[in-house]
Amino acid sequence: MKCPFCNHTDTQVKDSRPSEDGGTIRRRRFCPECNSRFTTFERVQLRELFVIKTSGDRKPFDREKIARSLHIALRKRDVDSEEIEKTINRIVQKLESRGDSEVTTHDIGELVMEELAALDKVGYIRYASVYRNFAEARDFEEFVEQIGIPELKKEKAEAS
Repeated sequence: MKCPFCNHTDTQVKDSRPSEDGGTIRRRRFCPECNSRFTTFERVQLRELFVIKTSGDRKPFDREKIARSLHIALRKRDVDSEEIEKTINRIVQKLESRGDSEVTTHDIGELVMEELAALDKVGYIRYASVYRNFAEARDFEEFVEQIGIPELKKEKAEAS
C-alpha cells in the first residue's frame, strides 16, 4: 500500500480489526520512510460496477461519491460515523447484488434516499433538496408534506 504522505510503496500493517458489521477490515499502517501513520479499509467487492450518467456517459462506480454525499447531508447531525459507514456498505451491497454491472445515477440516488429516510430525516431532506433540485421554499414544504414528518406538521399547525 502506497503512503498517502510521501508515496513510499512499502508500508507496514501495524493493526487489523474487523468492523462492527463484519463487512470491512480496518488496517492501521505505518510508513517507515516518513514515519506517518494512516488507516485503510478492505472490503469485499462482488462485481465491478459502472454508472450510467444522465448524459449517457459510462463511468466506473466510485463509493467515495456516496460517502461524500452522505457526509454533506448529515453534517452537524447526531449520526455516528459507524452508522454512516454501515449505510454506505448497505447501499453498495444492494447495488452489487442486483446482478447487473451497470447502474443509473437515478438508481443510486433512490437507494441513498431510501437509506437516509431510515437514518435521519433532516439528512434525508437535505439530500432530497439537491437530488430533486428544489428551487424554492415551496418545494421543501411540499416534500415535507409528502413524506409526512409528524414533528414538522405539528410545528406548521401551531404556527397557523
